[in-house]
Amino acid sequence: MNKNSIYKTAKRITDIILASLGIIILLPVFLLIAFVIKFDSRGPVFFRGVRTGKNNVPFRIFKFRSMYIGSEYKAGTTSRNDNRVTKVGKFIRRYKLDELPQLLNVILGEMSFVGPRPELPKYTNEYTGEELLILTVKPGITDISSIKFSNLNDLIEDEDPDKAFETRILMVKNLLRIEYVKTCSYWFDIKLIIKTVFKIILRK
Repeated sequence: MNKNSIYKTAKRITDIILASLGIIILLPVFLLIAFVIKFDSRGPVFFRGVRTGKNNVPFRIFKFRSMYIGSEYKAGTTSRNDNRVTKVGKFIRRYKLDELPQLLNVILGEMSFVGPRPELPKYTNEYTGEELLILTVKPGITDISSIKFSNLNDLIEDEDPDKAFETRILMVKNLLRIEYVKTCSYWFDIKLIIKTVFKIILRK
């Protein structure tokens, strides 16, 4: 077994263990969030948007719903004062609690704990050159770009948020995604998980 195969095997085993423990330990939190979402606004508990996975295969991501029904048919990017976000949605987005259900995507093998954040097909369909490297690995719950842009919503103006994301953010995120694919290792993944936890807790 070569070094790359050992890394992939160790990564998958770690993903399964951490995701399983996370779901078990956080089950009361899951139930509480589900309850307040249903109490706060009409609609399902989960949002199942389509994202692009490894080898350009689409999958449906699990997220706690943080917007009003029908919001996904408008801008794909959330802005600073986006009125589509519910009251509960603002809170769970601030502390990244809306991302917790992606532990289910990890269990299903569609995502990993660490990997390029999954993007909308309308963007990945335009990838060329080194950007195609992003699609050679499983997308992740966190990566270099998600740590750098942990406050992404605050950086996007309310007027034409998609344009703001496409012109100012997307290229930088893709460069960081490419950097991850080129330099990833087991211990680098562990380091990114730890940095993500501190980023969320300290909000810095």
